[in-house]
Amino acid sequence: MEKRALGRTGQSIAPLVFGGNVFGWTLDEKQSFAVLDAFIDHGFDAIDTADVYSAWAPGNRGGESETILGRWFKARPGVRDRVKLFTKVGADMGQPGHKGLSKRWITQAVEASLQRLQTDHIDLYFSHWPDPQTPYSETLGAFGQLLEAGKVRAVGASNLDAAQLGEALKVAAHEHLPAYQVLQPEYNLYDRESFEGPLRELCLREQVGVVTYYSLASGFLTGKYRSQADLGQSARGEKVAGYLNPRGLQLLDALDQVAEGHGATPAEVALAWLMAREGITAPIASATGVEQVEHFARAAQLALTTDDLHLLDQPA
Repeated sequence: MEKRALGRTGQSIAPLVFGGNVFGWTLDEKQSFAVLDAFIDHGFDAIDTADVYSAWAPGNRGGESETILGRWFKARPGVRDRVKLFTKVGADMGQPGHKGLSKRWITQAVEASLQRLQTDHIDLYFSHWPDPQTPYSETLGAFGQLLEAGKVRAVGASNLDAAQLGEALKVAAHEHLPAYQVLQPEYNLYDRESFEGPLRELCLREQVGVVTYYSLASGFLTGKYRSQADLGQSARGEKVAGYLNPRGLQLLDALDQVAEGHGATPAEVALAWLMAREGITAPIASATGVEQVEHFARAAQLALTTDDLHLLDQPA
């Protein structure tokens, strides 16, 4: 499968990243193992998680996703060496002081993540959310120590806007600290405004890799939600209600047309659109079954035409 450079990290990955937010939420451990096995068997090699996943599920505390991944690595000797592992720090873990991007918390949180993941290093460590209480120099300095210790191979940031990322890069250059090399923004065929424009231009100019989350707009771009009556189909259905508007429905029509022309599904087309965007390294997408992983593989092979791209851009 095609590999793409992950910004300036020196790493390369297949053009789709598995989103581990489903582990310990909509997938139990056995189901998670089956989906992960299928993902690797199809030639993919990057998995994204976070320390806070999946704290929102009843009975969870956070760390469940990393724990399942760690057990999978242990049960599959040699697989860890084939995977680029992403995780994040900074989200509120529900205990006093267990959030943010201070040196104190990063130093503590990374050890907990490594233990849950049953590994000695993280290939790409993200700051999960901006932390206005902590200067970039402190955060990047803490990341620098992790890089020097070999516990982290590269660093990235999630949910920064153009001004925030620009300032972080400026601080890194001025103070000789490690710079964010990958950005993880919300971006998909429907939600385009926050990334397109200054943020995208900055990433292109600075060769910052980009892996997108909510790549299928919480499942809306799969086409299975077309009316209010469809929202009860999954645990994510309630997040989709805001897409059920004239623009959203027009976009589904365009996806249907392009999909029909390729013998594909709307989800495959939506992912292929992201893979075709200049500056996008790979979309992040989750699956709750092996058949969805097969859709990922088809999306990675789907070549959209100029006419396809024009049609998909019309509802924008």
